[in-house]
Amino acid sequence: MFVLTVLVAVAAARPDKRTSEEVVPILRDDRVEFADGAYSFDVETGDGIRRSEAGQSQGDAGAVNMAGDYAFTFPDGQEFYLKFVADESGYKPESPFLPVAPAFPHPIPQFVLDQIAFAAKEDANRELDQARGDYVGYD
Repeated sequence: MFVLTVLVAVAAARPDKRTSEEVVPILRDDRVEFADGAYSFDVETGDGIRRSEAGQSQGDAGAVNMAGDYAFTFPDGQEFYLKFVADESGYKPESPFLPVAPAFPHPIPQFVLDQIAFAAKEDANRELDQARGDYVGYD
């Protein structure tokens, strides 16, 4: 009886996912490589995955500037899309699915702004005193 219960539980818990035997067709696979290091590719599969990218070698250091996008469909039918640029200033993705930092929750209080201004004035005065040789500090 216990074995029968375990078999029923295992069968009921079987995930509804694709098996490794299913083959997803490649609908498009265009790749171009140039002698100067530039490249581009466009790939699309039968299950809705799309990826495009183009890049160019930058100088002798081996750095590559690239831009592209990719998309796929979540199991619930919602489509994910992301475009990106990757260059000397970093990787910059854009997508409505990426989190956005919240706006600062409130204005900075005036007493904080006053303190920042006062500290900046003290720093400037200290630099003037040091330049004149009048500075007495903890150096």
